Amino acid sequence: MGCFGLAAAVLVAGCGRPATATLPADYLLYIGTNQGGAQDSSIFLYRVNAGTGAFTKLSAQLGGASPTYLTLAPNHRFLYAVSETQTFRGAPGGGVSSFAIDPHSGGLKALGQQPSGGASPCYISLDHSGKNALVANYMGGNVSLLPVAADGQLSVPTTDQHTGSGPHKNQNASHAHCLLPDPANKFAFAVNLGTDQVVGYRLDAAASRLTRLPEPAFVAKPGAGPRHLTFHPNGKTAYLINELNSTLTTLAYDAATGHFRELQTVSALPASYTGDNSCADVHVAPNGLFIYASNRGHNSIAVFAIDSSNGTLVPIQDVDTQGKTPRNFALDPSGRLLLVANQNSNNLVSYRVDPFSGLLTPTGQQATVPSPMFVGVVEDFRK
Repeated sequence: MGCFGLAAAVLVAGCGRPATATLPADYLLYIGTNQGGAQDSSIFLYRVNAGTGAFTKLSAQLGGASPTYLTLAPNHRFLYAVSETQTFRGAPGGGVSSFAIDPHSGGLKALGQQPSGGASPCYISLDHSGKNALVANYMGGNVSLLPVAADGQLSVPTTDQHTGSGPHKNQNASHAHCLLPDPANKFAFAVNLGTDQVVGYRLDAAASRLTRLPEPAFVAKPGAGPRHLTFHPNGKTAYLINELNSTLTTLAYDAATGHFRELQTVSALPASYTGDNSCADVHVAPNGLFIYASNRGHNSIAVFAIDSSNGTLVPIQDVDTQGKTPRNFALDPSGRLLLVANQNSNNLVSYRVDPFSGLLTPTGQQATVPSPMFVGVVEDFRK
């Protein structure tokens, strides 16, 4: 049994203790929202105190209609946002916007827009080379790749359509909910809520090309509704959060073939809860010892210890999010703060993370933001 094979073991000193690190004074927090109009301030920038978790508003900017998911270039020069709409420039579908980031203020300057290739884009990532944006179109039921130029601007998308459905009422059609590269940038994976599948692609970043694998990379339980996928820092294990049956699946990853094998599926909810719920977001702690998942309905963050021997999970905590519908949350780069966006109560909340136990403690700090849908945190890079 690994260091975290029992829930009590997370409190035992000397068992996988993370190294201490010097924390920065501040973080920058980019917030995407569901603000409806193209002329509304829809992307917000906050400073977060690394010690206290306190929020300070820096700016509110035009970010296009409904920029519900964002991604930042690793060099902090550019930011990309989806517009989760069903109409873009008078045609069916959503959009993707590119922005230059001011190195002094952290503010955004619009560079351009492209169609997303499908309706209601809800997720965007960059491949590890930074040369391609990867987009999942929820209502379009497809995924797109948009090449990124050296100046940060996007080219027109190439799109791959998914088909199929599932037994749940929300699975009437294909609903792509996530597209991201694997750690080696060799494959990309599309998580499809509507078809209960993870669809794999060979990723040729230099040629800006996705080639679909002949068979699904993983098939979830019927009606599970897989939503987001994340990799463990070791690159050998991944975790799939399932929206519709409120579970979290541990997967062994075969990096040679681009396929996954189920190791375990656990509930993201306490056994005593019987109300409605849908899971949303999932993140592994930077030290690889813990994983966090958000519940909408129960309105909580579920905390699990990761067994170091096989990657399986042991539940250790459920924490109220102090708001409604935690669609998205983020850990800071050190793993010492967890920041939650409560969509339907219009608030951000911060928690201290104990790096030894993984447990969360509210900081008492909050901020008001209209319909926050995404939080992205980086060290304060401003000059």
